[in-house]
Amino acid sequence: MLKEFKEFAMKGNVLDMAVGIIIGAAFGKIISSFVADVLMPPLGLLLGKVNFTNLFFTLSGASFPTLEEAKKAGAVTLNYGVFLNTCIDFLLVAFAVFLLIKQVNRMRKPAPAPAVTTKDCPFCASAIPLKATRCPQCTSEIK
Repeated sequence: MLKEFKEFAMKGNVLDMAVGIIIGAAFGKIISSFVADVLMPPLGLLLGKVNFTNLFFTLSGASFPTLEEAKKAGAVTLNYGVFLNTCIDFLLVAFAVFLLIKQVNRMRKPAPAPAVTTKDCPFCASAIPLKATRCPQCTSEIK
């Protein structure tokens, strides 16, 4: 059983998938940092000095100046600012992956056209093999 597992784990597809997951996780961290540390501060400044991570509702009705203070007090909160950051993270990651795949597809060579193996009968228009001398449908002689 151990031998079978080793063979399965060493197959190319499994290793490729593992490398892809590791690189994808690191890429996700880069995008999250970009959104939280580079994109959201100027966006918050443009929208009136809003810190998106501090956008929340307390479900108990109490008022807190920051989300961190609300969590320290044990208040139940609805953190829609953090949710907005996460949505923007997702959109940027999806857009970056889309652009990457689009470029990879552009670099691929188009598949060669399949070889022609049939021709049309001039009498009945059915497809017949190239080397045929008589149509199997209408029995006409083909030159």
